[in-house]
Amino acid sequence: MFVVTRRPSTDRVIVRNVSWKTYERLIKDLENCSSPRLAFDQGVLEVMSPHLEHEEANGTLASIVEIALEELDINFRNAGSTTFKREDLDRGFEPDSSFYIQSTEQIRKKKRIELEVDPPPDLIIEVDLTRDSLSKFSLYAALCVPEVWRYEDALEIWVLDQARYARRQASVALPILTEQIVTELLRSSLRLERPSWFRQARKQIRALIKS
Repeated sequence: MFVVTRRPSTDRVIVRNVSWKTYERLIKDLENCSSPRLAFDQGVLEVMSPHLEHEEANGTLASIVEIALEELDINFRNAGSTTFKREDLDRGFEPDSSFYIQSTEQIRKKKRIELEVDPPPDLIIEVDLTRDSLSKFSLYAALCVPEVWRYEDALEIWVLDQARYARRQASVALPILTEQIVTELLRSSLRLERPSWFRQARKQIRALIKS
């Protein structure tokens, strides 16, 4: 029997006692849809439909990552909200954004990711503006995601360390970026028109590289 929990926000529902077969059926049914996004952790399913504020924050954070990688001349692959799952672990998730950076060559010709043989993304972004989502750190750790950027009121950088996440002031994937710098860039995006923000963000990141 399913047990459904409605969160205070209207965009998230948690369903318990869900089978892997049901989870995979939902993935197949929704594979051509940008929303909702699913997270599955040993029978617990979170269904999340992102709203505008959520997607704007996610898009800005992804842009910061892309600008930094471009300015550093580092090859990467933006995997977006790709479904990452492993049946043997009974877990799966669709991040807000995800990037292959150090592992880019390993998945260069891939059209689909199979975590049984392929590496997880090097960096994922999770935007949690409602503060009521399912805690996914154990899920990400089980699937060996090296680094998680979690944004609520400010950015938090979490790095996998011996099967658990430890908070860090600076990114491992992009050491020039710190929690403070990324938070300031994101907040400035709320004040500036988009073209002006992109120019300022790129200028600031170039200055960080030279310093």
